[in-house]
Amino acid sequence: MLLWRRLAALRGEQAPRRLRSGGPKPGPEPGQGRTSDGGGAPRPLYMDVQATTPLDPRVLDSMLPYLTAYYGNPHSRTHAYGWESEAAMENARRQVADLIGADSREIIFTSGATESNNMAIKGVARFYKSRKKHIITTQTEHKCVLDSCRSLETEGFRITYLPVKKNGLIDLKELEAAFQPDTSLVTVMTVNNEIGVKQPIRDIGEICRAHKVFFHTDAAQAIGKIPVDVNNMKIDLMSISGHKIYGPKGVGALYVRRRPRVRLEPLQSGGGQERGLRSGTVPTPLAVGLGAACEVAQQEMEYDHNRISKLAERLITKIMSEVPDVVMNGDQEHRYPGCINLSFAYVEGESLLMALKDVALSSGSACTSASLEPSYVLRAIGTDEDLAHSSIRFGIGRFTTEEEVDYTVQKCIQHVKRLREMSPLWEMVQDGIDLKSIKWTQH
Repeated sequence: MLLWRRLAALRGEQAPRRLRSGGPKPGPEPGQGRTSDGGGAPRPLYMDVQATTPLDPRVLDSMLPYLTAYYGNPHSRTHAYGWESEAAMENARRQVADLIGADSREIIFTSGATESNNMAIKGVARFYKSRKKHIITTQTEHKCVLDSCRSLETEGFRITYLPVKKNGLIDLKELEAAFQPDTSLVTVMTVNNEIGVKQPIRDIGEICRAHKVFFHTDAAQAIGKIPVDVNNMKIDLMSISGHKIYGPKGVGALYVRRRPRVRLEPLQSGGGQERGLRSGTVPTPLAVGLGAACEVAQQEMEYDHNRISKLAERLITKIMSEVPDVVMNGDQEHRYPGCINLSFAYVEGESLLMALKDVALSSGSACTSASLEPSYVLRAIGTDEDLAHSSIRFGIGRFTTEEEVDYTVQKCIQHVKRLREMSPLWEMVQDGIDLKSIKWTQH
């Protein structure tokens, strides 16, 4: 009975933006101390915001009414339930568009950046396949971009995988030289998810526009963190993810330019929602959450960036002042500061991760059941295999505290020194032996 009263009260609100004091409350502020997992053991500190971000409580507030009282299908045009949800969905579309300088009609809601990347790359390629069969990308793209390109190769498309320089940036002259008469699309990510480098997106956009080729960028790690304007940067298609900007999981967006118009072949068939490009009911609570996350990001981008930059500088300076033979992967100037990828020579990254069990981090290594291969991104920038195996990615975000950074630094320094003391390679280096001069034999 209490639930029905609550729903009725919510339905009576004129503008369902925030819950009243009697409603459910969001959980504790993310990043505010280490909470228990329910079994008494403290949970690790969270320093892996490139993988996902915690839901901002303000975003949760905006979503809750649409998870309870305002449950109409946004595509139902015959009653108030549908109208309410449609209005909320269109407001969210506008919030996403405002963040990137786009028109709201150019925003297509998806399930996330993976779907957006698939839609953009396969959609453009297949629509223009009668005249154009060539696509350009880079070797350091997200796996869903590379796999989409490999899938198109099986359909007869030709893909150019541009190498990157040692700093992780592409060579614009190599890009210029890669264009062919039948090139339909260039796809280059804005900020790399492993090493944090920022590609020269504006320059790439200018080059693509001069060649009359569409330009797509995977901006999942950039949106809401650095200023992005699709018109100034000459971007034609752009992928967005909700859970990378303190929004909900399971929702994202694809920006598709209207002028000059970009045409896509839809990946799925159905009711023709989202301008016929992405059939299926738009999940109103998730769309509202994505819109709210974009609005909050727009308001706080400058503050967040300055704060995260200071915390990142603190982490890097403290580690490098205490531990020798640490390499920072990726360009040190053209980068997003919240993504820090460090290689600790003579230490196995997986061993360090296990030692740092009270801090949630990720390694640059891709672990499979059969083998332990170093990250393809680190291989692409020419990192030695031993250094690639020793890499750790530190993610600093909106809710990361100074105390969490200091704790992570202290534990990292402690365990790197301990693991090196156990390493015969470190002992040999301390004795002045050049490891590269040794010819190892297999038994």
